[in-house]
Formats: sequence, structure tokens, C-alpha cells
Amino acid sequence: MTAEKLLLRIPEVADSLGLSRARVYELVASGELPSIRDGRAVRVPRHALVEWIATRAASAKDGREPGRGGQL
Repeated sequence: MTAEKLLLRIPEVADSLGLSRARVYELVASGELPSIRDGRAVRVPRHALVEWIATRAASAKDGREPGRGGQL
């Protein structure tokens, strides 16, 4: 049995969300998507990604636009 990674690389986040790597880097650069930097390495904590998705899903359900015109 393998444990799930706690920190995800940008390509892993992009694949998980169905977004381009460039879009994920934009979200990280804007501070909209929480991330951790270690030198040049950028990682997104798995729990932060799950919370980020849940927040946007709740906003969409309530009819509110979650950042950048309602786009994920």
C-alpha cells in the first residue's frame, strides 16, 4: 500500500483539476491557490487543494462567483 503524497507538483495539480499547467501557475502566483515554495520548487499541499475545490464548489452552489469570473 502506498501513501498519498502530501505535497503535489504543479503538473499533478493541473492533471487533477483538468487545467493547464500555465493556469495552475497563474492561480499560485496570484495567491488564489495556496502553495509552498522550497527554492525554485513549488508544491501545493493536498489538503489545501481539497479545501480550495470545496470552497469553489460551495460558492458555485450558492450562486456566487469564486474569483476570476467564476472560473476554476
